[in-house]
Amino acid sequence: MKYDIIGRVFRKQRKIYWGIHKMNTDLKELNKIINDIEPVNKETIVQADKRMTSLAKPLKSLGKLEEIAIKLSGITGKVKNNITKRLVIIMCSDNGVVEEGVASAPQSVTLAQTINFTKGLTGVAVLAKANKTELMVVDVGINCDFNHPNVINKKIRKATYNMSKGPAMSYEEAIKAMLIGIEAVKDAKALGYEILGVGEMGIGNTSTSSAVLATLTDIKVEDVVGRGGGITDETLQWKKEVVKKSIEINKPIKDDPIDVVSKVGGFDIAAMAGVFLGAAYYKMPVVIDGFISVVAALIAFRLNSKTRDYMFTSHDSRELGFKVAMKELNLSPMLNLDMALGEGSGCPLSFSIIDSACAIMNNMATFEEAEINDSYLDELKEIENNK
Repeated sequence: MKYDIIGRVFRKQRKIYWGIHKMNTDLKELNKIINDIEPVNKETIVQADKRMTSLAKPLKSLGKLEEIAIKLSGITGKVKNNITKRLVIIMCSDNGVVEEGVASAPQSVTLAQTINFTKGLTGVAVLAKANKTELMVVDVGINCDFNHPNVINKKIRKATYNMSKGPAMSYEEAIKAMLIGIEAVKDAKALGYEILGVGEMGIGNTSTSSAVLATLTDIKVEDVVGRGGGITDETLQWKKEVVKKSIEINKPIKDDPIDVVSKVGGFDIAAMAGVFLGAAYYKMPVVIDGFISVVAALIAFRLNSKTRDYMFTSHDSRELGFKVAMKELNLSPMLNLDMALGEGSGCPLSFSIIDSACAIMNNMATFEEAEINDSYLDELKEIENNK
């Protein structure tokens, strides 16, 4: 009996030791990736801007399309680009906070929609097909045991814990989720994809996103909590109280985004943040979708501000906190279509706009090629150069 007790204690201590060792190893890997993110190629940006100015059109007349093409050049290191191979990475996970009745849909919808992504039946799937885009669907924490040939199984655990009663996950799990997101980018690049979008599926994740955003920005909960998939006024008020309580109980550390997402976030948000980090690390353009996606982008930005230079936007989300996060990132949406679906549904639309921006850079004639004397623009060019 005495030796059995000693054996159990030894095994427990060994398990704790290896758990700490694994976390330290993962944290070192994550920190290395964050610190090794390089700035975009400024020389190529100058070259791209010069070519855009030389095209046969009034200065700046194509607005954001010009900005998009020039920004893309800085990411790829090429003035002329194509984005024929496009991918939306969708991180799927359940959230323990749904126990509090903050969501409009039952938790079972997370699994149902995850499977429907693979069947091409969801909003993002239909828009992806219409815009020549593929999907990578990843299970990072769906609350059941299941295997599907078209869903990548990276399950950390069956759902996060209820954040209104304690931390949603451990710090170690948050790191693991981010590394899963980074790995997804590595795999996508190896498969030849040229641009990424970031989507999600997880009932209750507007509550977790609101908690993360309120913490990172010190903005009142009332100013970031919205209706998500659609809830009554009474449920909305309760949702705000749950988010407030979650922040008060867990006391997330604002200056440590990993701590924030571990205490009041979700596996999906952490993994999505990893995709944004991975895109910058592997020098790939990446598109933000809606509210949950932009909060994940903000986490990545807070970990390394260089990540923003690899990010493109899509649509203007109806969710209350979306504009707050966009302002923090100093970005603005390309489209205003009154969308609030999530899933990554705005990304395929954005891909087609970026493709159009590439077509301008690649195929429009210069003034010289069009045999037009552009000397009449010299004064305007001088003004632009002095700004």
